[in-house]
Amino acid sequence: MPPDPTFASTQLAARAAYLLRGNDLGTMTTAAPLLYPHMWSWDAAFVSIGLAPLSVERAVVELDTLLSAQWRNGMIPHIVFANGVDGYFPGPARWACSALTPNAPAGRHTSGITQPPVHAIAVQRILDNARTRGRSTRAVAEAFLDRRWPDLVRWHRWLAEARDPHSRGRVTLYHGWESGMDNSPRWDGAYANVIPGEVPPYQREDNKINTDASQRPSDLEYDRYLWLVEEMKSARYDDELLQKVMSFAVEDVFVSAILSVACTVLAEIGEDYKRPLADVRDLYAWADRFRGGVVEAADERTGAARDYDTRTESWISTETVAQFAPLLCGGLPHERERAVLRLLEGPRFCGHPDLKYSVIPSTSPVSRDFRAREYWRGPVWPVMTWLFSWCFARRGWAERSAMLRREGLRQASDGTFAEYYEPFTGEPLGSMQQSWTAAAVLDWLG
Repeated sequence: MPPDPTFASTQLAARAAYLLRGNDLGTMTTAAPLLYPHMWSWDAAFVSIGLAPLSVERAVVELDTLLSAQWRNGMIPHIVFANGVDGYFPGPARWACSALTPNAPAGRHTSGITQPPVHAIAVQRILDNARTRGRSTRAVAEAFLDRRWPDLVRWHRWLAEARDPHSRGRVTLYHGWESGMDNSPRWDGAYANVIPGEVPPYQREDNKINTDASQRPSDLEYDRYLWLVEEMKSARYDDELLQKVMSFAVEDVFVSAILSVACTVLAEIGEDYKRPLADVRDLYAWADRFRGGVVEAADERTGAARDYDTRTESWISTETVAQFAPLLCGGLPHERERAVLRLLEGPRFCGHPDLKYSVIPSTSPVSRDFRAREYWRGPVWPVMTWLFSWCFARRGWAERSAMLRREGLRQASDGTFAEYYEPFTGEPLGSMQQSWTAAAVLDWLG
């Protein structure tokens, strides 16, 4: 095979750093300048991971900005809107959080839903980078931990209590957007049971920026998305009321695995930096509970994880990246874990013979739900490659981690830093200049 036309690693790192500087609004980094001109919660965590090798101080500012918009109940909202920036729908007026709930932060406009809790991983990467720097940089990182430790624990506590009210060890989502995988086949059945009522008129912005209809959700899907927002508003974003009024309520096995990992990581940080023992105990207990919930959701034969639709009281089995959730947090019996690894590395996923790079597509190419160009229904997301590579390294699977890193860098070496990529051709898709793609590259190269 002829070598790919690539940038040398130093050039690629310089381009990634330049991109993050260009997307920097001062105290927050836009997820992408055209399509996503605000701060997204899990994007911000990954962005701070990429910023940490460049400037621990700037990485700290990123997470400080996000946490300054944390709700009083502990939720970190999925969007923090940049002041004076338009061009995204639904914007603050459609969410109306400040008008409807006292939990919304004063002086910040946010959305009313959440996103995957990867932030503890970012805190760890910041502390790791700070240890290699001078005393003043270490002091900045440790002062951040002093300042934000209670907020981080409160965030995990809210997920463990408000979003797992029956202590089943799985995080309940009330909107597919909360998963970060907005239109994944995982949600098709649950969305089909959402019957939109009267949705106030709206004008989409996403399909003006990305005009290729094959990449974006349909208008009917958008009606359902916005109807769920109206249901939340009718409950005034009250955690207890949402359980009763929402027509979409799914226990997300992938978010649950991330939460288990995040609780373990934050507990380890708490031990290293002598945080309150009660907090550390709670974090380890939540890590165990959500790991158990993920294992319970795994298919007895294949070990592939499933989501659970609480409205229809049924398991959701799909051939998506989410079925590999147990590989993030561990806990499966050895034989079932081997079966999941064989599935990951076999011809239904990374070993599919037509893939341009041996990375994890968002939906299996052999699934009937697969769409090569459509958002979470087939394309490869570099940020997912990073997450699995990082978790595999943590679990001691050095060779698997290095393979994903190597293939992820080969894919990103075109220098477009695309949101996602066509899995067979490697064509960059979605928004270009995506901050978290550049951040993944910087961490890999750092």
